[in-house]
Amino acid sequence: EAVVLSGLALALALALPSVALENGLARTPPMGWMSWERFRCNVDCQADPHNCISEQLFFEMADRLAEDGWRELGYEYINIDDCWSAKQRDAAGQLVPDPKRFPSGIKALADYVHARGLKLGIYGDLGIFTCGGYPGTTLENVKQDAQTFAAWGVDMLKLDGCYSSTEEQAKGYPEMARALNATGRPIVYSCSWPAYQGGLPPKVNYTILAEICNLWRNYDDIQDSWESVLSIVDWFFTNQDVLQPAAGPGHWNDPDMLIIGNFGLSFEQSRSQMALWTVMAAPLLMSTDLRTISPSAKEILQNRLMIQINQDPLGIQGRRIVKEKSQIEVFLRPLSRAASALVFFSRRTDMPFRYTTSLAKLHFPEDAVYEVQDVYVGKIVGALRTADNFSVVINPSGVVMWYLRPMALPVQPWHVARQQVPGEGFHPALL
Repeated sequence: EAVVLSGLALALALALPSVALENGLARTPPMGWMSWERFRCNVDCQADPHNCISEQLFFEMADRLAEDGWRELGYEYINIDDCWSAKQRDAAGQLVPDPKRFPSGIKALADYVHARGLKLGIYGDLGIFTCGGYPGTTLENVKQDAQTFAAWGVDMLKLDGCYSSTEEQAKGYPEMARALNATGRPIVYSCSWPAYQGGLPPKVNYTILAEICNLWRNYDDIQDSWESVLSIVDWFFTNQDVLQPAAGPGHWNDPDMLIIGNFGLSFEQSRSQMALWTVMAAPLLMSTDLRTISPSAKEILQNRLMIQINQDPLGIQGRRIVKEKSQIEVFLRPLSRAASALVFFSRRTDMPFRYTTSLAKLHFPEDAVYEVQDVYVGKIVGALRTADNFSVVINPSGVVMWYLRPMALPVQPWHVARQQVPGEGFHPALL
């Protein structure tokens, strides 16, 4: 009888990939810091000790997350990317950190991070080598590496896909989910699987993916440029019919890191990336130097209302709902308690643009009244009926982002709403 039961359990496990993952993790999009975009595979600690991939870098970033107000806002993961390990496995076939750059070992780094109320992420690759040429996790190493990471006290694994075949990926990604689960340690699982298969059906089955991984990279690596951000936005919203339903609590589309605070984005473009990633219900993984970040970049990344919207418990990914000839686009994300986030985004490159519309045109319910809050300015800009026309002024490559809460009050004429915001220069037609 025991044999029959175990056979059935095995059949169930194979038939239901969800058995592999239901780890209860990442119920909202993970938030934290990641080394790759800003620090890449800089391993020259002699020439550049301050910026090379070493335990020192991660100790210092952990201090910044803990001491500069990030942790309290939810930025809790500190994630090591590629190029952390020695060039060879040890005699027992185990992955080991580079002894010169990580002399204390990963367990000590995890302890340091945990002592500051943070969590540690690490990087692996389902192939012969990692993308940077370090030892990969081939199929025969999956179980061992999962156990190694768990023993070190790792809280998240990003598993890349360089130097692996389609068949190895189809076997290895679900296999790692099972192996991580079997360790008994809660480890958030980030897969690069769909990115290596073009990101779209029929090659990518998002139903299965959502049952195997907590988050996944669908598309190209982000670079430090506005052109790169736009290419990601274009791909995600062109394919939103496929991607949007795949996201939800425990399983997220990952458009890659936030590059706010680096070199390639203007102030307006930085605000746009933050707003668009938030509407996408994307993980907020910063990749910048937190030791030297500018006050303006920090203010964007630490916007409390923005983070509240990103972390909304319903976990519904937003969609682009309007694409105008004027190069204005409107994005909508439904939130809990019948609230919504609206992003008005300008692709224009000439001058601020006055865009006029109404909530009715954006398919909001008839006869409703909303309290409107500007997410970046922070102020409540007034009450708005669905039928009322309004205008927003959007800067080139910038956004205006609104948080709309339904009001239980009867419909109020504009002059009443106007009295609620004395001295704000509030104008009925321009919010």
